[in-house]
Amino acid sequence: MGRLSRLPRTALVCLGLLFFSVTGASALDLGIGTVTGDGLRLRSEPNTDAAVLATAAVGDHALVLSDVGNGWYKVDYHCVEGYMSAQYISLSTQADISLGYGLVQAEGGTLNLRSGPGTGHGRVGSLPDGAVVTLLGIDAGWFKVESDGVTGYASSDYLVPCKDSAGSREEAEPLLPPDVIPPDVVPAVQPDAVPVSPLGWQVPIVAEWFLGIPYVWGGSSPDGFDCSGFTHYVFGLFDRELNRTASSQLENGVPVSRSELLPGDLIFFYNGQVSTPVSHVGIYVGEGRFIHASTNSYRVQYDSLESNYYSNTYVYARRIF
Repeated sequence: MGRLSRLPRTALVCLGLLFFSVTGASALDLGIGTVTGDGLRLRSEPNTDAAVLATAAVGDHALVLSDVGNGWYKVDYHCVEGYMSAQYISLSTQADISLGYGLVQAEGGTLNLRSGPGTGHGRVGSLPDGAVVTLLGIDAGWFKVESDGVTGYASSDYLVPCKDSAGSREEAEPLLPPDVIPPDVVPAVQPDAVPVSPLGWQVPIVAEWFLGIPYVWGGSSPDGFDCSGFTHYVFGLFDRELNRTASSQLENGVPVSRSELLPGDLIFFYNGQVSTPVSHVGIYVGEGRFIHASTNSYRVQYDSLESNYYSNTYVYARRIF
């Protein structure tokens, strides 16, 4: 499942005395953000129609570069710059936490390492342009760093995140095809909810690839899906062999209550018009929405679980991951 893997680790680094401009990445403006909602998406632009670059889990950290307004932060997550919804980020300006590595960018100059977070603190060392340091924390826009056994503080104006000691960064590539417009799935997980697994919150991302595929009775391929053929195919991409029909998929996974629904759960409906236990199945994507091969529009689409029809016909849910 290489195509579904996460982008690497977060980082940023060093400080300077010289007034050089940084072209590789944005300087840290606000602090470190802790993700509070599973499935929080890193997007290429500060809006819900933008491409998804990565998906963060509860407890992940992102460097918050700036508040761009309208409820969005510009962040550096796993060495990729993008935008996250501020609603699901707890911001702190000071934290002692491992942030990986940081690359000094001083345009050939030497950057000062100071005893505290600010130019008023004494110099404890210097860092050459291109040096890679270890990030130990953050304080008021300055990184606490370690280099060659010396610990000090460096301004984020002269540092860029890097994923390893070689100073390399990640290339930002959308997780979804460019013609797919995903929903804003950033469900806040309540403390008493069952934690979503990493594969669980990747299922909706993959399911979204098939938006608009026609409904075909008995179909189980991208040429056309019926409801259970769609769920069977999507989970098959994760090496999970579901039963083929909606009713038999009730035997897959474990039961969960409606209040515990998380992205990637199967949800089942019964319209009262068939003799089988259920009449329809879809995949929950978060925030009261699900994706399914609809018999109303005869295509794969999103619908609201809170709508009158689906709320009244909902009967079961199963967790596969």
